Amino acid sequence: MAPSRGPISTPRKLHKTLANHKGPVHVARYAKGTAKYVLSGGQDRTVRLWNPDLGTEIKSYSAHGYEVLSITVAHDNSRFASSGGDRQVFLWDVMTGQTIRRIPGHMGKIFVVEFNEDATVLASGSFDSTVRLWDLRSQNRQPIQVLEESRDAVQTIHVGRSYIMTGSVDGHVRTYDLRMGELRTDFIGHPVTAVVPAQDNQSYLATTIDAHVRLMDMSTGKMLNDFKGHASSSYRIRACFGHGEATVICGDEDGKVWAWDLVDAAPLQPNPPPRVHDKVITWIEHHPIEAGELITASADGTVKVWRN
Repeated sequence: MAPSRGPISTPRKLHKTLANHKGPVHVARYAKGTAKYVLSGGQDRTVRLWNPDLGTEIKSYSAHGYEVLSITVAHDNSRFASSGGDRQVFLWDVMTGQTIRRIPGHMGKIFVVEFNEDATVLASGSFDSTVRLWDLRSQNRQPIQVLEESRDAVQTIHVGRSYIMTGSVDGHVRTYDLRMGELRTDFIGHPVTAVVPAQDNQSYLATTIDAHVRLMDMSTGKMLNDFKGHASSSYRIRACFGHGEATVICGDEDGKVWAWDLVDAAPLQPNPPPRVHDKVITWIEHHPIEAGELITASADGTVKVWRN
């Protein structure tokens, strides 16, 4: 875990507004590597590729019949996968804009898709309470594994090198250790909408709809810290680490971006933060390498790019 290095300022100066979606935007992800591009997905059934520096849309991807709820980008940026109300996962070629593959199998909407490190395996989590693992190198239509431990909808997944973490509406975070074949379950007690591990895999952030973000110890399941103040009672929102993991940031249902010091859990100034979206902030993601940039997506139909 990164030590606290004094106040690291959260990017709060609006750089660009990406406003081509019609209706709520559910997700916005940075590309991999130098992360010069952003992909967003929304209620309008499209995925859109943006240049966040210029604020321009590069391409639109249309094949979904229902809303897009999740996007995951391959390590080499050549492909991405998306999911939502269709009950199937869509695998796309970034350049051609065509779907490479559509993967059926879930019985309900698919809240989350996530690639593994080299994009050979894709995990999908659904309203049907299952997580399915798909081997993208094989033409076999069957999943290589189905994780059925969850008792309610699976809202969030993280695929690590040797483990998979899932968060469910049933209030549990489950960590499947793939090497050891073991399952560890942390009972958080409220619907889990996001899990984000720290880079050292020693702890993770769990966002729940009781208006708490908890920093949890990955090996013991103990709560290390508790971040609160933001408004959250009914929507899937997401907290993530700020640059260098010195802070925790989260968008809330009032359209505000909160930031806390990781170590003492105190809200950073401004407290309370200003309202920067007209509706709930559905997604927040910090730039993977630049200290001074993050993106927010909102039900107000926009993605906003923030800089220092």
